[in-house]
Amino acid sequence: MKQPLAYRMRPTSIDQIVGQQHLVGEGKIIRRMVEAEMLSSMILYGPPGIGKTSIASAIAGSTKYAFRILNAATDSKKDLQIVVEEAKMSGTVILLLDEVHRLDKPKQDFLLPHLENGRIILIGATTENPYISINPAIRSRTQIFELKPLALEDIEIALLRALHDAEEGLGSYPVDLEEQALQHFARATNGDLRSSLNALELAVKSTKPATDKKIHISIETAEECLQRKALTHDKNGDAHYDVISALQKSVRGSDVNAALHYLARLVEAGDLPIIARRMMVMAYEDIGLANPAAAARTVTAIQAAEKLGFPEARIPLANAIVDLCLSPKSNSTYVAIDAALADVRAGKSGEVPNHLRDAHYSGAADLNRGIDYQYPHQFPNAWVDQQYLPDTLKHAKYFEPNHTGKYEDALAAQYDQINQKKKIKQKNNPNL
Repeated sequence: MKQPLAYRMRPTSIDQIVGQQHLVGEGKIIRRMVEAEMLSSMILYGPPGIGKTSIASAIAGSTKYAFRILNAATDSKKDLQIVVEEAKMSGTVILLLDEVHRLDKPKQDFLLPHLENGRIILIGATTENPYISINPAIRSRTQIFELKPLALEDIEIALLRALHDAEEGLGSYPVDLEEQALQHFARATNGDLRSSLNALELAVKSTKPATDKKIHISIETAEECLQRKALTHDKNGDAHYDVISALQKSVRGSDVNAALHYLARLVEAGDLPIIARRMMVMAYEDIGLANPAAAARTVTAIQAAEKLGFPEARIPLANAIVDLCLSPKSNSTYVAIDAALADVRAGKSGEVPNHLRDAHYSGAADLNRGIDYQYPHQFPNAWVDQQYLPDTLKHAKYFEPNHTGKYEDALAAQYDQINQKKKIKQKNNPNL
């Protein structure tokens, strides 16, 4: 039986990897390791289908070493022994160990000395945070690299490459792939390239050629093979972003029913990463200081949704959307940071006042660094009036609180009290 398309299209060199340029791009760490022939054991972690196995395969393909794949959960210590014996005979073996976070102690104890002497170059793959889930003994002998979700453009590149590859891909099939269908294959799997490739293969091999002898893959075919509806059949995918925009504006406008409607459309399209990102933006941009607890609850809901996956992910997401919709709204911090950025970008930075500068090193006092700094904790209410902004901006005022409820009202009262004290001091000392 022929292997799935995603398996056949695994890269055999670093140059064939799509995405993960922070690790495999020119001058980046994994490429440098391969080019210098100085491989070391590593842990690759990130969501499913974004290139952990591909990077391991490409590393192996770029070297002279044998490449073996095992699963820490299902393969036995005996399987590890076979790989180690091969390494003793051939010199070195690159071992991709999937689900490395599930490596039990007997297997770990067997493997460690062979990592130490370099016979085994371990590439552990995991979807779990290795700093939490992987035993320190393994962690200390590996470098840890986080893989990033693939951009839509990366997935489209890989899909088109598979479509035109006559040797391992689908190049021998006369395929006419609609642009909308390509976008849906790329978008609907939440960055999982493996799922996108296998759905494309299903579409091509299960669609009968038309009268022109071509296999026409439409948006409807893509939806059927992915079991995900596209948001709309618009040509440029603009409606996808229209729905995201409408979700935020409905939350901002406190229309809970409209927000749930647009959330449902995004859920139906399977866009969990897009939903998660937009909801966190809304929580801090639109609700902000009016209800900080809602922002914290939103982050927790998103974490739960990512653990659950669809369809259950819809439940914590809906909880958070209702919470955000019906919360008081404040954009005071959003406006404040943009005002501060506007000054910085306009070149209005100025020098840090001498009394605030780093003074921990020998000779700092000779440069007048840190002199006359007043430590607020030594004053009543842990506050003392002194200049913090550069001279060129010493009267700048960015934050203007909104009176949206108890929390922001309390911050506003504290802010007003501090400003009043400053005004009194300036009145008594006009030259300040």
